Amino acid sequence: MVFSGLTFLLLFLPLLLLLYFPIGNIRWRNGVLVVFSLIFYAWGEPVMVLLLIGSTAIHYLLAFLIEKTARPAYKKLLLALGVTVSIGLLFWFKYAGFLLGDVLGVDFTPPTLPIGISFYTFQILTYTIDVYRKKVRVQRNPFRLLLYVSCFPQLIAGPIVQYADVEDALSSRQTTMTDFGLGMRRFFVGLAKKVLLANICGKALEQALSGGTYSFAGAWLAALLYTLQLYFDFSAYSDMAIGLGRVLGFRYKENFRYPYLSCSASEFWRRWHISLGSFFRDYVYIPLGGSRKGRLRTVFNLLIVWSLTGLWHGAAWNFLVWGLYWFMLLLIDKQFQKVWNRFPTVLLWLGTFVLSMIGWVLFYHTDLGAGFTHIGAMLGIGVDGWIDEGTLSVLRQYALYLPIPVLCALPVVPLFKRLMKKHPRFGQIARPLTATCAVLLAVCSLLFLIGQSYNPFIYFRF
Repeated sequence: MVFSGLTFLLLFLPLLLLLYFPIGNIRWRNGVLVVFSLIFYAWGEPVMVLLLIGSTAIHYLLAFLIEKTARPAYKKLLLALGVTVSIGLLFWFKYAGFLLGDVLGVDFTPPTLPIGISFYTFQILTYTIDVYRKKVRVQRNPFRLLLYVSCFPQLIAGPIVQYADVEDALSSRQTTMTDFGLGMRRFFVGLAKKVLLANICGKALEQALSGGTYSFAGAWLAALLYTLQLYFDFSAYSDMAIGLGRVLGFRYKENFRYPYLSCSASEFWRRWHISLGSFFRDYVYIPLGGSRKGRLRTVFNLLIVWSLTGLWHGAAWNFLVWGLYWFMLLLIDKQFQKVWNRFPTVLLWLGTFVLSMIGWVLFYHTDLGAGFTHIGAMLGIGVDGWIDEGTLSVLRQYALYLPIPVLCALPVVPLFKRLMKKHPRFGQIARPLTATCAVLLAVCSLLFLIGQSYNPFIYFRF
């Protein structure tokens, strides 16, 4: 089940809200939310929900023993056991086929990949590790821990929520009318980004790539369309998760902050998928020593982090190469930071945007050869002319549409909010209009979903 599906929008969500809010007792609310979250997951993974519950039970027990054990060596052993179990399960389901089949050439049929296993594995690890670090208290109520792991807004596609961020909300939370209104508005905006922006960009991308060969302009158009589709697909899901979280009394951190405004590789990764970057920083990079053990060790630590970041997205060579590509860009960025400061901001922005587009081409093509062919065409190598009829057809069909996602990737909403604060009279007029716009976006999104069958969700495979 996905947020942009009619089953979720017309059945699951209304029924949940009708049962959730009349209950005042937090225990019963948690119970309702756990049941609905497990149904949400089991809708597509009826067997794999047992894996989620089992992983939670193991970490519940291990964290409890870590707190009770006085001897540091035993604490480390228990933590190592928890990490080994979770990473082992993740490896088996997600990477065993790649290692045995693609790397070692063994005839091996990979197991079915459980939806969202990368996300909930990282989340449960933050709990056990932080209990070991004494950053959070052990959760004695197993159902509250299960709620943290399974809570449906962020279950299958993030953002990755660290236990410390929701520890208090698991036992005490409330939703005001303002929270409900702002949360639903955020959800509807995310839904519109997914349905009216990401899906249409994806449809145009399919058409642009249907010819099988690349012209120079066609290669760049396809890269731009995927750059926009990927951003709106994943940031939309984060928007919907954050909005639903607020409706239910949770405050999830922002996951995207207009990454295509970045003027350097480092800035890009402070703005893109922030929760993933925070996880690797807090639980991999810093424990490895971060930048505290000399230049060579820092480079090695970054290499580990970015290799893992690439492979986290998928068990394929292109994801590893994509991670190493960003590793090199970040090294160059840090080495020549003083030099870049002398360049005009617009050139730094353009260079960063183009480099991110090239990276997304690697990300898109699971066949490395196809990815390099596409990048070569963007550089004018092996192109089938400067522009082809298929590209012209896409441009003619989407000429009036394409400026819309480009504009929406810019910080229009923050600018609008600043104007509302600066000019109170404008704010009085604008506030009811924003609520009306949110309703209109929801209606348009529903009509589009009813009338169209194209509704992929890219991040399901991660």
